[in-house]
Amino acid sequence: MRLNSLSLRGFRNYRDLQADFVPGVNLILGDNAQGKTNLLEAIFYLSTGHGFRTRKEQELIQFGADFADLEARVFSQERDKTLRAVLFSVRRPRQLYLGGVKQKTFSGLQGVLTTVLFCPEDLLVLKTGASARRKLLDNALCQLRPGYDRALTEYNRLLDHKSRILKDFREQPGLVDTLPDFNLRMAQVGSLLIGYRANYLQKLDRCTAYYHREFSGGRESLQLSYKTVSTISNPLAPRQVLEQQILAHQEAHLRAELESGQCLTGPHKDDFDVVLDEVSLKAFGSQGQTRTAAISLKLAEREIFRDDTGEEPVLLLDDVLSELDARRQDFVLNQIKTGQVFITCCEKDRWSELGKVTMIEGGRVMDS
Repeated sequence: MRLNSLSLRGFRNYRDLQADFVPGVNLILGDNAQGKTNLLEAIFYLSTGHGFRTRKEQELIQFGADFADLEARVFSQERDKTLRAVLFSVRRPRQLYLGGVKQKTFSGLQGVLTTVLFCPEDLLVLKTGASARRKLLDNALCQLRPGYDRALTEYNRLLDHKSRILKDFREQPGLVDTLPDFNLRMAQVGSLLIGYRANYLQKLDRCTAYYHREFSGGRESLQLSYKTVSTISNPLAPRQVLEQQILAHQEAHLRAELESGQCLTGPHKDDFDVVLDEVSLKAFGSQGQTRTAAISLKLAEREIFRDDTGEEPVLLLDDVLSELDARRQDFVLNQIKTGQVFITCCEKDRWSELGKVTMIEGGRVMDS
């Protein structure tokens, strides 16, 4: 899999961009605030259907522009394909195209261009709150499993409705009568999400442990531990079992939800813990151990994508090398000898030997 070219109009700070790329390493150079990360976000959007710094499409459109137009030529599944997305500044649905054919939803584009993104924030993902780790799982699974993407969209819609019921029922007591229906459907959809996450984390655990062992010279052992609804004893159990266990958790927390006005139970609170030599990394890991584990996690994600799809995903490294010491830089660079890679960097002389250099200045491609 590779991205051959990218065309942007009115996206972020790009008024009009035309850029071609090579199958190996593409180094995107430029000073801060020139548009390097914006270029990677455009690639990510065509891969996932959303940006990685915002979910609000209006924020992706250049200030003062009526629309943003993103188009990419890719080689995927042994064929040349064209992806296009047109976003509008007014309340108008986006338009999506595959090979010039309009698609009803983003599911028509899913799997054509898969990406693994690694940015400086990911170096802290194992130390921050649970939402960042759920986002990591969601970004990967939405690309790998279209069914997961649909289930997550439905679950979030149900969660929003239930949250409004819990917030407003004191003024409208009859709303409480609708809770059983919402709880049942959330348990059904939630059991699907948990099953997907448990299977993915099982693979991620195995691959991350391998990379971390290699990285540490065999000195450290790393494990991932899935944390979901407390009544679930085995997240890999059949869906019907998970559904009943979620319903039991909902029933036990009904009074607390009504008193707090918040939805306290379900996979929207999922997390995973990283255990290093039987000690929680979040609680006791050093900065170096945390960064090593985060790198191992992203390399494992890339390997899972490759094994699952049969193609090497496009790797996006957004200014992450400058955040690493020399030893960790070397480890990452030794792992990216295959597949297509995009690396953003401010240091013009340090990495230019890695591959093709594209200079970005003020949202324009300059002669390198």
